[in-house]
Amino acid sequence: MTQHDRLLIIDFGSQVTQLIARRLRELNVYCEIHPYQTVTDAFLADFAPRAVIFSGGPDSVTRPGSPRPPRSVYDLGVPILGICYGQQVMMQNLGGRVEAGEHATAEFGRAYVERAGENDDFLSGWFRDGREQVWMSHGDHVAEIAPGFQVLGTSPGAPFAITADPARRFYAVQFHPEVHHTPNGRTLYANFVQLAGFTGDWTMGAYREEAIQKIRDQVGGAKVICGLSGGVDSSVAAVLIHEAIGDQLTCVFVDHGLLRQNEAEEVVAMFRDHYNIPLIHADESDLFLGALDGVSDPEVKRKTIGKLFIDVFQKHAAEVGGAEFLAQGTLYPDVIESVSFSGGPSVTIKSHHNVGGLPEKMGLKLVEPLRELFKDEVRALGHELGLPASFIGRHPFPGPGLAIRCPGEITREKLEILRKADAVYIDQIRRHGLYDEIWQAFVAILPVRTVGVMGDGRTYDFACALRAVTSVDGMTADYYPFSHDFLSETATRIINEVKGINRVTYDITSKPPGTIEWE
Repeated sequence: MTQHDRLLIIDFGSQVTQLIARRLRELNVYCEIHPYQTVTDAFLADFAPRAVIFSGGPDSVTRPGSPRPPRSVYDLGVPILGICYGQQVMMQNLGGRVEAGEHATAEFGRAYVERAGENDDFLSGWFRDGREQVWMSHGDHVAEIAPGFQVLGTSPGAPFAITADPARRFYAVQFHPEVHHTPNGRTLYANFVQLAGFTGDWTMGAYREEAIQKIRDQVGGAKVICGLSGGVDSSVAAVLIHEAIGDQLTCVFVDHGLLRQNEAEEVVAMFRDHYNIPLIHADESDLFLGALDGVSDPEVKRKTIGKLFIDVFQKHAAEVGGAEFLAQGTLYPDVIESVSFSGGPSVTIKSHHNVGGLPEKMGLKLVEPLRELFKDEVRALGHELGLPASFIGRHPFPGPGLAIRCPGEITREKLEILRKADAVYIDQIRRHGLYDEIWQAFVAILPVRTVGVMGDGRTYDFACALRAVTSVDGMTADYYPFSHDFLSETATRIINEVKGINRVTYDITSKPPGTIEWE
């Protein structure tokens, strides 16, 4: 089996560390993120990276006890790139000096870096127009660079914005090349991995073959159960596993009554009829909706659905006698986020109904063939496996389903109204050729009724909110700028075609401060 060269990203707590990994994967370079606490001398010897990147972070290197990499990382003889906090910790470790932030030297937001010093291969393709736009986010600043380093770029607030020790192939930047606000940042990563000698052998074609072999080696002749949600992740996992072991796989599709219009029928048709994958279709909508009756708190909704899902899944999984493995569509961000950077509890914005997985009492071993992949890589793998483009390109849909698009209490009436309104909205988006431009679009039915006039009569029906966002990874998002004509036409269709709604609004909140989903 192919052994890919690996790049190690040491995470010092930046909010955008995952973006570093995504930029590298786009360059067909295999990389892993590990918190600095876990990166020991022994870890480095075992991991044997071809290159290392230090991420940014919220701490100050001037504070005693602030995060540090092991000193042995500098003796590996491999290229190292430090970003923001990563630059500062590198400078301090190697004999430079960092000063605590002052208002005059802090930089947050857009800045411009100009060339300084000699040309270097690390900056190939940069400064063609004299200066480069970058994204800064630092309070502290490097006051003196370490011996052996030279200055390659400066900005008004960072005289050492780009530094390098070419002899040791150590590079450091004060800005964040991974974010979209540094438009030419990808070029720096491309130059860095080229300097490190990566060959770009991380492709989904290669991953498919390796994953199939790994699944066969892990499972042998045992039976596997896969929880199928109808989403892209679990679907790609199921098709990949089925390609590896055939009818040793049985999928369990739990219909909790919170799916979109015709979704259950479409999932069953595709997997049972098209792919001929053994499938148990468990319609448990009465059970779920009964448990949610009168529940309005979003966290209680999520936890109720999560617990019931586990109970129901266990019940139907028992129908597959002798199963030894449970397959899940776990992705790499799930793996990263399951490790708290600080070593303690992190702030929970929303609980995820799959967090913690199914309980150990099931006695099943996990098969997680997608745990090394980001979402865009899963879509690419789905394409490699031959899944329909219309399916691979589907917008994300949350595990708790329409429950979190129905603020307040959930009723069958509200769910039916929501399904119909959502179907009209998505149809409108597709008719206008906008579906693939949007990361996620949906309708939320609001827990208020409003007065309206239809014909000569008074109405007192629900209001709904349309939501559509653009995003690269779901970590941040902006609302989609529909034309007024589109919004007017869509609102008219929903009010005319969906009984129970007499007012339509459009949600123009970005993430942050809002989240994409309403609950």
